[in-house]
Formats: sequence, structure tokens, C-alpha cells
Amino acid sequence: MRLVRALGHAGSGVLLAAALVATGGRARAQDPNQNGIELKVVGGLADVSQFQRYEQPFWRNRIAELTHGRVHAEIQPFDRAGFRAEEMLPLMRLGVVPFGTALIAVVSSEEPEFNAVDLPALNPDIATLRETVRLYRPHLRELLRERYDVELLAVYTYPAQVTWCTRPFSSLGDLAGRRIRTSSVGQAEMFEALGATSVVIPFAEIVPAMKAGVVECAVTGTLPGNNIGLPQVTTHVHAMAVTWGVSVFGANIAAWKALPADIRKTIRDGLATLETAIWDGAARETGEGLDCNAGRPSCVNGVPGHMTVVPVTPEDIARRRKLLTDTVLPRWIDRCGQDCADAWNAYLGPAMGIMATGP
Repeated sequence: MRLVRALGHAGSGVLLAAALVATGGRARAQDPNQNGIELKVVGGLADVSQFQRYEQPFWRNRIAELTHGRVHAEIQPFDRAGFRAEEMLPLMRLGVVPFGTALIAVVSSEEPEFNAVDLPALNPDIATLRETVRLYRPHLRELLRERYDVELLAVYTYPAQVTWCTRPFSSLGDLAGRRIRTSSVGQAEMFEALGATSVVIPFAEIVPAMKAGVVECAVTGTLPGNNIGLPQVTTHVHAMAVTWGVSVFGANIAAWKALPADIRKTIRDGLATLETAIWDGAARETGEGLDCNAGRPSCVNGVPGHMTVVPVTPEDIARRRKLLTDTVLPRWIDRCGQDCADAWNAYLGPAMGIMATGP
């Protein structure tokens, strides 16, 4: 099936980087004067709770408390930072973004090896995802250091990304022939294997695209989708996680090492607590998002809808496994090469019971 790209204009990150460096905007990690240390941070997506409830309060308020006023930070979401999300890691390597968040599904278009932790159909529940990230984290740390001079400080996840549609369906098999919003190459390949057509659309443009009939289904988070109004334009949502939206938070190594050792330790400790809170929130919001979309009384942080939650059938479970082994994993290795096959077999294959062969 055909992969259709419908990415909106996002500006030129290269020009932004050049402008920042030329004007001294190479955001400071440390200000040695009496005003203390100022950090410039780029966080996750603007309109979801990970940023609003966790990241933003941590950097704007909590970090000053933890350091007794020695550190102050400014944070902006990456989708409002004025550059393309695909450029996050190169900008961090340059030091233009000294502290930043990179969505793995986005940066994996250039670095497919990063995406091993969040391949479509790999992690059907958050317990599996936690174990996958735990196993692969040492390799993520190594990749970021070697290729981008970035120190890995945290790994975050959004709630489960599920399939929303404007007309009824009862299983994955019913999605053949539909145009579906996806956000990564792996998602596109998975749905194309089901006989659907993938259309790549930024998160902020999902609802307008649904209203305009550009797509009739979309993959996004259970509660984030509720937050942007998908229950008003769709009728059915599948309970099976396709992916999760894992992101890495790190620092340019030079900016990181410029900080005093005790401040680095305080930030690491604080980020460990923040990471736990974000993961616990993602687990809770996965279920709450489905409850809100269906209009159940347990909906607290979303808008009650009137949607049908499509349960995961035994056929869906079997199909998910087959999609992973026959399509998602082999095509990922084809794009990524022998290094990815070796990394999979070293870190994930034995635990998953699925070993990869080379391209």
C-alpha cells in the first residue's frame, strides 16, 4: 500500500540553529554570576498531560526547590520550539538545545536503531514496555553518547497509542482499505500489512484531518486523543496498544559537564522521580482515556464521550504477534542493518522469545 506524507510546514530548524549560535543564543547551561544557574529546556508535546502536569511544573518550580534556588529553568514544548522535531538530536549535539526531549518514533526516521523499544505491536501493555525499556536502556545511553554527544537523563512514555475510527470496526482485520493517520514508518508498515493506507500527520493536525476526511482513522494516545477532541469526530476506539510514544530526555554532554557535580546529582535524582511519575501517569491515563472516551463515571481528567471501546480479541492477539514477527521486525532490520539485528538479539530477543536474522 502507498505511504502518503501530509506533514505541515514546521519552519527551518537549520536556520534557527544558525541564528541562535550567531546571536549567542546557544542556550546557557550555566551562568557563573550571582544569579545562579539558568537552564534552557525543550520538553514534550504541548497539549498533553506529560508536559502540562509533569515536565513544566518540574522545570519551572520543582528544580528551584530541589537546588535551594541555585538553578532556574525555562521550558518550552518541542512542537512549539520553532524547529522540526526530527532535528532535535542534531541540535542537542550542537548545543543549541542543551537539554531536550526527543520522541523516538520521530528521530528513528534517521536513527532506526533507537526505535527498538517502541516498535509497533511489540508492547501490548505497559508492564511489557517497562521491561523492554529496562533491557534496552544501556544501549540507548551508548547510542546517544557515541552519535550525538548527549547524556541520557530520563526515558518517558505517553499513554498507549490506539486506533480511533470514524466508523465501526470490531478487530484489526476490519481496518483494510481505510486511510489511517500514523506517526512513524513502523506504524505505516504495520497498517499497510493489514491492507490500509498510511497518512503521516502531525499530532496537532489530527482533528482537522479527520474533519476534512483526509483520514478516517488515527493512531494516538487514549487520553491525549481525548484531550484534543477526537471523541467528537470518531465513534470507535480499539483497546490494543499499537505503540506508546517513548521519548528520551538528555543533555548536551558539554553543557552537562559544565554544571557542578552536586547540581548534576540533584538533577539526576529529581529526574528519576519525575520519570517514575510520568510512567505511573501514563499507565493510569491509558485506562482513564478509554473510560473517558466511553463516557464512564471513572473519567476524571478528560471529556466524557460516547464512543464504543473495541475489545482486544484472541484473533487480534495472534495477529499482533504475526505482524511483529513477519512485518514490523524484519522491515525494521532491513532499514537499520546488521547493527540493529545484533542489538535486538543482545538486548531484547531472548526475553521476547523472538530472535532476529540479518538483512
